[in-house]
Amino acid sequence: MTAPRFTTLGCRLNAYETEAMKALAEQAGVTDALVVNTCAVTAEAVRKARQEIRRLRRDNPDAPIIVTGCAAQTDPDSFAAMPEVTRVIGNHEKMQAQTWAGLTPDLIGATERVQVDDIMSVRETASHLIDGFGTRARAYVQVQNGCDHRCTFCIIPYGRGNSRSVPAGVVVDQIKRLVDQGYPEVVLTGVDLTSWGADLPASPRLGDLVRRILTLVPDLARLRISSIDSIEADDALMEAIASEPRLMPHLHLSLQAGDDMILKRMKRRHLRDDAIAFCQQARRLRPDIVFGADIIAGFPTETDEMFENSIKLVQECGLTFLHVFPFSARQGTPAARMPQLDGGVIRARAAKLRAAGAQALSAHLQAQTGTRHRILMEAPDLGRTEQFTEVALDTPHPPGQIIEARITGHDGARLRA
Repeated sequence: MTAPRFTTLGCRLNAYETEAMKALAEQAGVTDALVVNTCAVTAEAVRKARQEIRRLRRDNPDAPIIVTGCAAQTDPDSFAAMPEVTRVIGNHEKMQAQTWAGLTPDLIGATERVQVDDIMSVRETASHLIDGFGTRARAYVQVQNGCDHRCTFCIIPYGRGNSRSVPAGVVVDQIKRLVDQGYPEVVLTGVDLTSWGADLPASPRLGDLVRRILTLVPDLARLRISSIDSIEADDALMEAIASEPRLMPHLHLSLQAGDDMILKRMKRRHLRDDAIAFCQQARRLRPDIVFGADIIAGFPTETDEMFENSIKLVQECGLTFLHVFPFSARQGTPAARMPQLDGGVIRARAAKLRAAGAQALSAHLQAQTGTRHRILMEAPDLGRTEQFTEVALDTPHPPGQIIEARITGHDGARLRA
């Protein structure tokens, strides 16, 4: 008998939850199973999940295949209809010990094939205490799950449920343990991170959590926050950006588009001027800050002029790291019912956005040449600056160590030191 093998598709939060599932499966005595933790963010993500399930069955004719994650939550019946699939488990159920107790070899065929309940009825996010997920340099801590917003292109709220927060005290205790184990950097992660605290007593904000962590865990060298919605950034968070050197100067922004009409049709809560003003303010508060952003290319009804506004946003916001998503209609979302663009147009616009992103990254890398940076080593010859820029080093150093080095150049993708 062998331990279950897990395949993770999609976001960092999925990867975090896979680590939690591994622990639950081990505690329950689950063996020989193959577990696919799916993503539903695009139709392509769902297609890849099905492709992976079929590949696993071809390579493992007799092993039980368990499918979970966002795609399983939003469309359980279609996965259950696949002959390769043994069991379908929802996003809430996958985090429950009793679910895994029912997946032991003597029980897996005896209980219901689909275990997916209404995710909207879930009111709490348990803190899955994964001490050490990530590399030896960096650990991730889930502080929030779900989303209360209903962007017209997004299926994720139906896979993750409404927004739920992990209490600050639980988060602080987990980070203390991680620091005691030697982790120099912690990343706060969630589905809609800036909504953290709205469901907790007194409705604290993300900035309050950040300041509490930095105050109560003085030995934490670096704190990062993952993707945020800039329109929801609170005053305490902005103050922390300005005054807390241990809060890293890198923010990944959920911008999605640079045209006001498209933003309205997406049902976003900001306009292009809001995004530009936020980046300008953050840069005034922290001159060394860099920004990444998610931008969708080819949203329904997007004209050439509207798309050019997204291209211009890269420069107007001073974006460095671009995540470009060619629009992919998700069945069940309002955007799927809007007039769709030709696939060739979408791909061409995505390529143009990626080219703008590559140019912005190259300019950032060039500007760093000759400067000195504190670099957190992730591998003996690879690390990241405080701005999250990757650095290749000529001299090896132990992973987890923070070193200071002079940047000597770049190769178009990463710095050299």
